[in-house]
Amino acid sequence: MKNYIPKSTKPARIQKLINEALDILENVGIPFEKKTPKGLQSMAMAFLAVAGVTKSWKEAKGLKENRHLKTRDIIKFINENFEENISPGSYDDMRRKHLKLPVLADLILNSADNPNAATNDPTRGYTLNNDFKSLLLFYGTKDWQIKLKLFNKNRPSLEEILQRKRNLVKIPIILPGGLKLELSQGGHNQLQREIIEEFLPRFGNGCEVLYIGDTTNKYLIRDDKKLQNLGFFELTHDSLPDIVAYDKKRNWLFLIEAFYSSGAMSEERIFELKKSLKKCTAGMIFITAFTSKNDFKKNATEIGWESEVWTADNPEHLIHFNGHKFLGPMS
Repeated sequence: MKNYIPKSTKPARIQKLINEALDILENVGIPFEKKTPKGLQSMAMAFLAVAGVTKSWKEAKGLKENRHLKTRDIIKFINENFEENISPGSYDDMRRKHLKLPVLADLILNSADNPNAATNDPTRGYTLNNDFKSLLLFYGTKDWQIKLKLFNKNRPSLEEILQRKRNLVKIPIILPGGLKLELSQGGHNQLQREIIEEFLPRFGNGCEVLYIGDTTNKYLIRDDKKLQNLGFFELTHDSLPDIVAYDKKRNWLFLIEAFYSSGAMSEERIFELKKSLKKCTAGMIFITAFTSKNDFKKNATEIGWESEVWTADNPEHLIHFNGHKFLGPMS
């Protein structure tokens, strides 16, 4: 078991329980990547309080045992058992922050003793899901792994649900002459590799890559003849996108910018490309690729309309900046 909170000043007994709680939550699919060490510790203690665990997981009680704790009860339990001094007025943090992910995953149930309570009602009760409570009783025993496997079987983790993974068929892309990609080191080029290996196989429909730039080699791949046949502008032009790919079947030209520290498909960038590609015979698709959804959020105001956004950390999805064109109910 790893040490989730390496710099904790808690006594060894409490630190062990917190690490065990986090080990359990991670193993049942609670995502940790957006949590600080302090946030992880608070979530673990809230979980321990709801379960009523202070020494051993054999103590765990839940819905079946009629254990329902209000947020102020949870704070009191934590203060009395885990050497904290949380203000009773912080009850809303319990609901909004520390219990949020386990509740979303249905590991902890809210309003168990008052199903009609309002969302912001501080008297709402919290209790363990019966199946989850039964699993906890096996933690630390020789049967833990098999019980965990059975619990997780056919049950998508919260991390998978939040990422909304889809089973899109990947279609291999074509590199001219079977050329093997060898991009130089650097974050920008790594993002370009993600575009080649993850974005185009999902959304490129077997497209052919006609141009790839490189931070040390501007023209890593460049098929002048095919680009010129499509009415592309002079290839010495400074406005070349990072990647250009062509879907012959749909006659679509993918113009992709890999945003690392700059280079979004802004209104000005799109206008510039459209002006330079006025003789292009293919339908143009303007795409900005980011390494993560957070990077996109920081730079969302730079994105131009009638373009697409793709993030490497959520490769199965696109974000459309296309107005009413894609407006409608999802099937």
